[in-house]
Amino acid sequence: MNPVIARVTERIRRRSEATRGAYLLRVARAADRPRGADRMGCANVAHAFAALPPPLKVKVVSERAPNIGIVTAYNDMLSAHHPYGGYPQVIKDEAVRHGATAQVAGGVPAMCDGVTQGLPGMELSLFSRDTIAMATAVALTHDVFDAALLLGICDKIVPGLLIGALHFGHLPCVFVPAGPMSTGLSNSEKAKVRELYAQGLVGREQLLEAESKAYHGPGTCTFYGTANSNQMLMEAMGLHVPGAAFIPPHTELREALTREAVRTVLANIKGKRFAPIGHLVDERSIVNAMVALLATGGSTNHLIHWVAVARAAGLVIDWDDFSELSAVVPLLARVYPNGSADVNQFQAAGGPGFVLRELLDAGLLHADVLTVAQEGLRAYTRVPVLQEGALRWQDLPEASGDESIVRGVAAPFSPTGGLKVLQGNLGRSVIKVSAVPEDRHVIEAPALVFDSQEALQQAFKDGQLERDFVAVVRFQGPRANGMPELHKLTPALAVLQGKGYRVALVTDGRMSGASGKVPAAIHVSPEALGGGALAKVRDGDLIRLDAVKGTLDALVPDAEWVARPVAERSAEQAQDCAHMLGRELFGGMRRNVTSAEEGACTWL
Repeated sequence: MNPVIARVTERIRRRSEATRGAYLLRVARAADRPRGADRMGCANVAHAFAALPPPLKVKVVSERAPNIGIVTAYNDMLSAHHPYGGYPQVIKDEAVRHGATAQVAGGVPAMCDGVTQGLPGMELSLFSRDTIAMATAVALTHDVFDAALLLGICDKIVPGLLIGALHFGHLPCVFVPAGPMSTGLSNSEKAKVRELYAQGLVGREQLLEAESKAYHGPGTCTFYGTANSNQMLMEAMGLHVPGAAFIPPHTELREALTREAVRTVLANIKGKRFAPIGHLVDERSIVNAMVALLATGGSTNHLIHWVAVARAAGLVIDWDDFSELSAVVPLLARVYPNGSADVNQFQAAGGPGFVLRELLDAGLLHADVLTVAQEGLRAYTRVPVLQEGALRWQDLPEASGDESIVRGVAAPFSPTGGLKVLQGNLGRSVIKVSAVPEDRHVIEAPALVFDSQEALQQAFKDGQLERDFVAVVRFQGPRANGMPELHKLTPALAVLQGKGYRVALVTDGRMSGASGKVPAAIHVSPEALGGGALAKVRDGDLIRLDAVKGTLDALVPDAEWVARPVAERSAEQAQDCAHMLGRELFGGMRRNVTSAEEGACTWL
């Protein structure tokens, strides 16, 4: 085991001793109870199974057959979740084949950042994670289940399902993905059209045509954003059927993997190999997820989400842990926006299995973790195949299928991971350096301050940004407006960078895992609305973003900086963020949310 990996893991274990101990005690108490149908009153049992066909009702009540709860993020609007429509019937059929029953326990909301990007609905996006966690709890709190299958794939959905499931840590759980859409217009071509549109060189018709060719069918988007990073992390934590992440929807292999999820979760129930999710997710598996994120240049959103996931399991991690791990974890994958390949090409070149094998062999992952697969984490280094209709797993070739996409530890794309923590008098933030050209890792330029993304976009349209500058976009944190992603700013800033200007973004908001090549110090904490230093910045202040040294500073004399008053958000802007499209309902979350580095949790 790499000594830094071991040291960080041990530090997390010690830091979390009290909270983890209390969590495991709660898991044990819940697991030690009689099963639901035996524990509950007769009226409760009758309500729970009233809709089951009589033979299945007898099975679950009298014969004490295992009962699987299905929590699904299905909706038929969003491409990633559309395939889930037929999953419950497949799961129920497979459960019956193995003497068990399955019920759809509940649904969770699944919103798409691609639909809401740059629009008011995006201000509910981050909070949808905790809403999903609560919806998962509502589904499982009927408390008649021996295990659970979690059906979800995208940005906030998987973290939300995982947080919710961890609050039922006594249940064996398996996450069931649906796979990516087929490759359409390349991500780089799509980005070029967006930049041309931002300059007014193509019209809306051409832009819509390009976007529709990129996003064209069922499955997840094919770039390596938060959704597909989720799937990588689920593999690294051993919460999937091995190799399930990037198998396309509506294929025989995908259905076989879904059926295998039923068999897997049944093999982990009490009385057999009892492997509840609260035992699987420990400090070692959390570190494995962090390492996998860094090794693949995954989404910066997970520096928020996995802090929250860890807290749900009684574990305390912070950005310093990510930073220390990043210093020793090599970058092994180049998938858009860190390269030109999409996830289908990543899978063909070796995918998660190749990366995990390299990391395991190099002592960069904990091999001794519990996983839903009985064979342990090494099972996740193989790929699933169908042989004469039977599901099997094969070893990957020793060499990468394409060294421009995936490489071994001996010759990585970079000796360090794709994410870095920045710290200075502007606060703490993160930057995704793996996507940024090396000559842009240090930017020093005057600040231009904006209190909304719309203001920056308007300045670009008005031709006011043809210069070197650091865009400071503030009042975008969790307390201010739910911390929306600011991905709509990328085309404009990329155009300016392409013209040779040295530009960067500094914000207390979020950027997508697809944020791209413009240097962006994001998630700045404390946020401006909470008295953070971004609220002190004025137009013309010299800002230095140094991703080499890991610093983020306003180069203002100390005495002046300390004495400078903090700007306040206008009453009009506060009202704009509080009304329309359901934002009123999330006022309590905005008031109670923790900082980005604390996971932007609304339930602590």
